[in-house]
Amino acid sequence: MIAMETHFDSEFFVGNRQKLRTLFAGSAPIVITANGLLQRSGDVTYPFRQDSSFWYLTGIDEASIILVMDKGREYLILPERGRAQEALDSDIDIPALARRSGIDTILDYKSGWKQLETRLKRIKHIATLSAAPAYVDVYGMYSNPARATLITRLKEFTPEAQLLDLREHLTWMRTVKQDSELKVMQVAIDITTATLKEVKKKLHKFYFEFEIESAITEGFRRRGARGHAWEPMVASGQHAASPHYMTNGQKLEEKGFLIVDVGAEVSNYSADITRTYGLGTQTKRQRAIYNAVLEVQSFALNHLKPGITLRTYEEEVEQFMGEKLRELHLIKSISHENVRKYYPHGTSHFLGLDVHDVGDYDRPLEPNMVITVEPGIYILEEGIGVRIEDDILITAKGVKMLSSGLPRTLS
Repeated sequence: MIAMETHFDSEFFVGNRQKLRTLFAGSAPIVITANGLLQRSGDVTYPFRQDSSFWYLTGIDEASIILVMDKGREYLILPERGRAQEALDSDIDIPALARRSGIDTILDYKSGWKQLETRLKRIKHIATLSAAPAYVDVYGMYSNPARATLITRLKEFTPEAQLLDLREHLTWMRTVKQDSELKVMQVAIDITTATLKEVKKKLHKFYFEFEIESAITEGFRRRGARGHAWEPMVASGQHAASPHYMTNGQKLEEKGFLIVDVGAEVSNYSADITRTYGLGTQTKRQRAIYNAVLEVQSFALNHLKPGITLRTYEEEVEQFMGEKLRELHLIKSISHENVRKYYPHGTSHFLGLDVHDVGDYDRPLEPNMVITVEPGIYILEEGIGVRIEDDILITAKGVKMLSSGLPRTLS
């Protein structure tokens, strides 16, 4: 398919390509690939999700297409299709690709690569997006091989060519959101907010975590979202003390906390909101932990403004979190190691086409950047976990909470 939503017209993608040309300022051809399909099992693939930077430049949600931008000319190369695809899959809607992307020249696989090969044999530089390692250790996951496959093929044509990496250029562009992007992100946030409000009203009717997940999925789709921006987290009781619990299969406890960390996806843009709700009656200790997280979030929000870097801000929040942890008698002295035992993740990340969007944490914050603010405390030995997360727009005067419509209360 081309896209489920129609929040952007071709002018958005045409403008992004022009900005990239201006920022790159080189004469080398730009060659960028879409994501490829990934095997789930047998001959079944995982649901397709486009490479965010490719989508940002084209608006196309089709796999394995190549974008070429060269000397003011631009064209798309369609993928080679096997016999099974030809027989079972629908044809690619070429006129729709052109309307969506604003690119009129769309070539089949053979003629497109022949045209590109002719050009590549006469140049010394090619601009593209570098590939991630096949296996990304820090996340424990395999990467989509599309970029690496493209680079291998480009090198076959011009082994001596130097590859110029465009990731920094696209990171710079994507970090500051355009008005059209902010409008779509607000739609995703509003859908998430409305759905969580609806779910909270009937928490007493749920018996299992997966029932809540199902209700959120239905609420997202009914309100116009494509679905979840990532695998949702619905964690009750002891599981709330694990920041990335995603099994969502436990029977809800009668007492304690329930963490719901979800975000709707609209036109590939993400919301990311977390609320901690009370199940039954909370103890004095549990309320103290919840209030401490709320205080840390308020501290963080008051320290965000244009001109500061997230790296410096993170250090300030960590120090304040240390004071709260000491007041809760969880640590005796404030140190990075002590604080991160109970607060193992960062306070903020960039938000946009990816839920953990591209961005430079040493770049001073500017108006129209969107970040999250999500402090949390996780105490495995007590079986308690609390996280509160909101989506924040950096403005000329400070910040605006885009998710302010969702109360930050336990009950």
